[in-house]
Amino acid sequence: MGVSYRWVIVAVGALMSCVAIGAMFSLAIFQEPIASATGWSHVGIASAMTLNFIVMGFGGFLWGAASDRFGPRLVVMIGSVLLGLALVLASRAETLMQFQLTYGVLVGLAASAFFAPMIAATTAWFDENRGLAVSLVSAGMGVAPMTISPFARWLISAYEWRPAMLIIGVAVWVLLLPAALLVRRPPAAAAESDSEFAVDGARPQLSKVFRSSQFIVLGLTFFACCAAHSGPIFHMVNYATICGVAPMAAVSIYSVEGLAGLGGRLLYGSLADRIGVKPVLVAGLLVQAAALATYLFVSQLGEFYALAIIFGSAYGGVMPLYAVLAREYFGQRIIGTVLGAATMLSSLGMAFGPLIGGWIFDTFANYSWLFIGSAMVGLGAAAIALAFPPLARQKPQPAFGVSS
Repeated sequence: MGVSYRWVIVAVGALMSCVAIGAMFSLAIFQEPIASATGWSHVGIASAMTLNFIVMGFGGFLWGAASDRFGPRLVVMIGSVLLGLALVLASRAETLMQFQLTYGVLVGLAASAFFAPMIAATTAWFDENRGLAVSLVSAGMGVAPMTISPFARWLISAYEWRPAMLIIGVAVWVLLLPAALLVRRPPAAAAESDSEFAVDGARPQLSKVFRSSQFIVLGLTFFACCAAHSGPIFHMVNYATICGVAPMAAVSIYSVEGLAGLGGRLLYGSLADRIGVKPVLVAGLLVQAAALATYLFVSQLGEFYALAIIFGSAYGGVMPLYAVLAREYFGQRIIGTVLGAATMLSSLGMAFGPLIGGWIFDTFANYSWLFIGSAMVGLGAAAIALAFPPLARQKPQPAFGVSS
């Protein structure tokens, strides 16, 4: 396999992240049709998404560790089988609890099998342009609302919700199983002593890694970043509607954010390769915090669109940078485990935002404190990111033979 195959890995990763995240988030499209057809409560159906975030967090850690031990291909193959199966079973659920277990637990567990393993696989293939490559894999998440969600809406209109979900489950198998077979390790293994935590080529001790200042700063920044933007993202459509924006136009604001996030991933990833990851991350977090505070002062559709471009590009752009930092600090050998643990913390941050935003609206009948609080948390994320220690200089390593 030539070096050009690394871009195949990037394409496969982008496809997998698009399909997995798109399938999970399509619950927003299915919610009303399911409630109308079954009589299940909206809260009960929506709780499956909360379960998705929680299970996805812990699942990401387990799948990342499995990827380090067994390789990414096996992990994403299992995830592909499980994701399709979960959607098929959810389409046949007869009770709300069955639906919550299949969609909330199984879909969340399966969807988490792709991000950390494919990011780990991508970083192993790239020494140069690593930020751009990781951002392209992550860009699949930004494409998901523009592809899977409209497809789900069309299927529901044509076939009702159960056949629609069944078809998406089968489509997952058709798309992801062949893609998983394309996942390969790089022809020359990355240096295992590329981290200060690796001693004499030995596997770094995870207890030492998770107590290190590098991981603590990484995890706290990732958590605070997601806690800052998850609430505003989830409640944005309702906030715009309250401001007088027509419902369909309010939905389009979310689409603009997703499209801007796609561009932001490419922009921030390219800048990180040129000027370094840390300054780009801190700058992106500051832009995110400023955008969150600015939402207090917008009310017109054009203003929402303009701010959605800034906000979407900022939160979309910084997300892949955590994976690049994890690779630079901890090396290739344990990146799946480290990134999975950091993603677990970020998922907990994502889970808190919508709940706190709902409580704020129920208590104060507006979202002002949501944006104020989110902006403050966003500033906190930037402040924590400033504490990232400098990367240790790597000592020249003698040539070693390749052992089996």
